[in-house]
Amino acid sequence: MIFDLVRPLGAGRGELEINTLAQRSLSGPDNAVHWAPEIELAVADGFAVELELPLSGKYVSDYKLGLQGTFGVFNGGKAIHGAQYLGLWNKEHRRWESSLLYIIGNRLNDRFSTLSMIGVGDVSSAGGSERSLLVNHTSFYDVGAATVVGLEVNIRTGQQRSTLIMPQVHQSLAERLDLQAGFGAARERGDAWRPQLGLRLVREL
Repeated sequence: MIFDLVRPLGAGRGELEINTLAQRSLSGPDNAVHWAPEIELAVADGFAVELELPLSGKYVSDYKLGLQGTFGVFNGGKAIHGAQYLGLWNKEHRRWESSLLYIIGNRLNDRFSTLSMIGVGDVSSAGGSERSLLVNHTSFYDVGAATVVGLEVNIRTGQQRSTLIMPQVHQSLAERLDLQAGFGAARERGDAWRPQLGLRLVREL
C-alpha cells in the first residue's frame, strides 16, 4: 500500500489507474499530511509507466516517474516477477534520485499471498555513501471477495535509515473503486517509533 506497484505485474496494454496515497505521523514535529496523486498506465503488455506528484500539505516536494516491467510467471503460474525503476526530482535539494528494485509475487494458496521488493536507492546521481538497500515485504490474506488484510514492512538502510510496519485492510467499495487503509508505526534514523496513518484511494478506468 505504501510502497506500491506501477499497476500489477502482468498488466495488459491499456490498463489505466489513478490513485492517491495520504500519510500522516500522529506524533512528533512533522504533523503535515503527505500525499501523492498519481496516474498509472500499462503502455504494453507487462510494461507500465507512472507519473506521481508528491506533496507535503500544499507544497509540491518532488516530481516522480516510475517504470515497471514484468519478466514472466513460474512455479506453475503461482509466482510472477519483474523490476521497477523509480526516478524522483527533489525540489529542495535540486537533484535526481533513482531507485531500482526486483519484484516477486507469490500466491501460496487460495487465501494467502506475498509481494516482495528488494533493491537499491540512489543508483545514479548520489555517491556510494548516499546509496541504500530498500526492502519491502507484504503478506496478504483474502478475507473475502471484497476484503483483503495485509502486513507491510518497509526497510531502508544507509544515511536515511528508516523502518515502517503497517497493518492494513484493502476494501472494494464499488466496481473498480478500492480503499486501502493502514495504521502502524514508523521510525527514522535516530528517532523514536511514531504511530502513522495511511490511506490510499484507487480508481481503475
